[in-house]
Amino acid sequence: MEKFVINGLRQLKGEVSISGCKNAAVAVLPAALLLDGPCRIENIPDIKDVDTLMTILKEMGAEVSSDDSGTVTVDPAKVNTYRADYDLLKSLRASYYLLGALLSRFNKAEVAFPGGCDFGFRPIDQHIKGFEALGATVSIEHGVVKAYAPKLASSQIYLDVVSVGATINLMLAAVKAEGTTIIENAAKEPHVVDTANFLNAMGANIKGAGTDVIRIKGVDRLPGGSYSIIPDQIEAGTFMIAAAATGGDVVVRNMIPKHLESLSAKLREMNVNLEEGEDWIRVWRSGDINKAAIKTLPYPGFPTDLHPQIAVLLCQAEGTSTITEGVWDLRFQYVDELKRMGANIKVEGRMAVIEGITHLTGAPIKATDLRAGAAMVLAGLAAKGKTEVYNIKYIDRGYERIEKKLQSLGADIERVSE
Repeated sequence: MEKFVINGLRQLKGEVSISGCKNAAVAVLPAALLLDGPCRIENIPDIKDVDTLMTILKEMGAEVSSDDSGTVTVDPAKVNTYRADYDLLKSLRASYYLLGALLSRFNKAEVAFPGGCDFGFRPIDQHIKGFEALGATVSIEHGVVKAYAPKLASSQIYLDVVSVGATINLMLAAVKAEGTTIIENAAKEPHVVDTANFLNAMGANIKGAGTDVIRIKGVDRLPGGSYSIIPDQIEAGTFMIAAAATGGDVVVRNMIPKHLESLSAKLREMNVNLEEGEDWIRVWRSGDINKAAIKTLPYPGFPTDLHPQIAVLLCQAEGTSTITEGVWDLRFQYVDELKRMGANIKVEGRMAVIEGITHLTGAPIKATDLRAGAAMVLAGLAAKGKTEVYNIKYIDRGYERIEKKLQSLGADIERVSE
């Protein structure tokens, strides 16, 4: 078991480069199963979820290789099974993307129910509704989702709720279906667009990604090719908040500022200074933090995946702040950990009410999920004294060598084996 040991109250200063997008990588890798030839995918982050997916693809028969530059090559030619191993899938939220990919390739799919972080029930009713509209029969037996279609045909699908997972899964299922499939009320997140761009680069015909209506004209073949995925907006946002929380001065490079406009607007509102370039943002703080009211929403709203991190910053704000969670029911599991550090937070339904304090105090705390884990690291950096963060396996799922990047900015953080 490993933990992070952090000595806080050190201002982060310098430059940090953002890795490839975790949420795009875990969709693009299953999408490679649809190809008729090999593909070369650049800017893949070196994280646990990617390692797990690569292992799954190998066990299904794909030839998968990677190098130190973050480039992964996938040749799915020898994949000959429509089943995915439960023991690996149980730790992976993005396992449901294998459903759409396998259903499209084999007209059959058997995939264990999604695992990953536990911050609320993960309904897949919109996925099932869409698969059925494309002509599939879907059942859930003993925790395994089984889908079968004699033939996939195009359809017009309206999603009852905006769902990133369902939007991507239905794109995967429909990319080779006969005719033109229309997905209405589609999710607009950057990694939805990136998955569509990857498929188009491989030979697909998808239009409208990034809007609420996506049109997929089925194609017979996806020959393969090369693609580079986008930078990780959530990692970039985490470092932006870290700079503000420590009163530092950090340039966050290899990012897309437009993807974080909602965060940038809130940071400016909270008296944090920002300067933007084409692929970088400089974040620094020269005064007290102002209180703020934040509500998480689907993109382009404030990301739920930055909710716990921004809560750490609001703990230092003057006055009373609020965070309303508009996506996940159990996102507030991190609150008890921050209370160990002296935070004054009350949760009322889907809202956290935060009374600002002078500073947090170091304590033994644990990561309850991926993004909450990142928030615990930020809390340790901003706290007085020593903080020990346990359960860092969650953090490794989505952040590439986070302690090394923080050390390069002057943080006193070490990964310790127990």
